[in-house]
Amino acid sequence: MIKKSYLALPLFLFLMGCQNKPDVFVENTLYKNITDTEVNNTNPLIEKKEPVVSYEPIITPEEYKKLLEEKEVKNDPIDMNKQFMDFYNEWKHVKYRFGGNSKKGIDCSAFTQRIYKEKFDIKIPRSTRTQVKVGKKVAKSDLELGDLIFFKTGKVDRHVGVYMGNGDFMHASIKGVKFSKVDKPFYKKAYWTSRRIID
Repeated sequence: MIKKSYLALPLFLFLMGCQNKPDVFVENTLYKNITDTEVNNTNPLIEKKEPVVSYEPIITPEEYKKLLEEKEVKNDPIDMNKQFMDFYNEWKHVKYRFGGNSKKGIDCSAFTQRIYKEKFDIKIPRSTRTQVKVGKKVAKSDLELGDLIFFKTGKVDRHVGVYMGNGDFMHASIKGVKFSKVDKPFYKKAYWTSRRIID
């Protein structure tokens, strides 16, 4: 009886060693993605496991929405128009004063300089002759909201305003801060050039 058990034990161990054993996968984060081919070719007892995908977003949906809104505000004509009109409404009763830069009196280039700084955080030079060198030159026929529009109003005098669309521009004129028509005979004849500050 003892001899039979001595013979049976090695035979049992030998047969157990010949059996196919399922692979053991040890991974820290993701399961191995086993294809159908691999399953069929190795061991049919191995179940196919889908990879486990986990991630943490770098930016929250609220932050992403805010970024999109900020980007749209920069180039949104409706918002630009509102910014210009808000500024105009703050200054429309201010009188013209050569060299002035306050609500006690303001000249044309100080008016345009303040608009861009206060409403769009864009710094442009102080004088008309230096403002005409910034931005990108645009044809009169291609004027868009926010373009600077320049006039030669005398032998040495220069004037500047902000184009507001529909043939209108706002400026600090001799009669104070107001809207005027680009094609009004005086301004049509005095037209010099235009520059685009906001692209």
